[in-house]
Amino acid sequence: MLDVRSVLLLVLAILAAGFGIVIARGAARRRAGDPARPGPLLLAIGFVTDFFDTLGIGSFAPTTTIFRLTGLVPDRLVPGTLNAGHAVPSIVQALIFIAIVDVEAPTLLAMLLAAVTGGWLGAGMVARWPRRRIQAGMGVALLVAATFMLLTNLGWLPAGGDALGLDGPRLVIATVANGLLGALMTLGIGLYAPCMILVSLLGMSPLAAFPIMMGSCAMLMPFAGTRFIAAGAWDVRATIGLTLGGIPGVLVAAFVVRSLPLAAVRWLVVGVVVYTAVGLLRAVARADTDA
Repeated sequence: MLDVRSVLLLVLAILAAGFGIVIARGAARRRAGDPARPGPLLLAIGFVTDFFDTLGIGSFAPTTTIFRLTGLVPDRLVPGTLNAGHAVPSIVQALIFIAIVDVEAPTLLAMLLAAVTGGWLGAGMVARWPRRRIQAGMGVALLVAATFMLLTNLGWLPAGGDALGLDGPRLVIATVANGLLGALMTLGIGLYAPCMILVSLLGMSPLAAFPIMMGSCAMLMPFAGTRFIAAGAWDVRATIGLTLGGIPGVLVAAFVVRSLPLAAVRWLVVGVVVYTAVGLLRAVARADTDA
């Protein structure tokens, strides 16, 4: 008989295959006016951002910054491209960490289902937003992400306990909060750092955060990405580039590198992310002035 972990791994594998088909069909529908073949730069962006994502830095803020600085993806399409493009690499991460890190099944399942619900509802709203509102939302999201990174760098995050699961009121709090984090992911706020803070504050082991946060992203991003793709709020080439480049990035980080001295990288990311956030908010302010 399959246990809960085995069933979850099977579901994730099916999600990866199913969402790969969704991307392929979406690309085929848009190919006439939007070539689907990504270039080396997009593949490299996918590799690098998901490489560091697997090591715990997160992929949304760095990818948003790169897109913003290079102009590869219009601001309006960034949230959908992030959720669709990083979905399959996130599933690969989840398959690895759920298989090797123990977390109590009720806690893991409750938080994952909450994240999926939040992501589905959030994507339905964000996909219909105009460019200026998305710019403002991403600007705020990046400042939030930079704040979490800064707290990590300064060692001000809670150390956590040694629990591998939650029950009672703490489980309710964790479930509701993870649903909110799932909704915020559709705007570009990465789930990793706030999820790790959440489980640590509730007394769980920080190591337990890895299957929870990676599983949450892996479960919600295909559903959110499907809504963005259906609404046409995504960039085809960038999505495929992130997907094809991100999978080997995950595998190299998980099985070859495993760990790096990441403090300097995090400080660099904080500075660049803040710069990008300010640029987005200034663009919104200029648009308001011109109006």
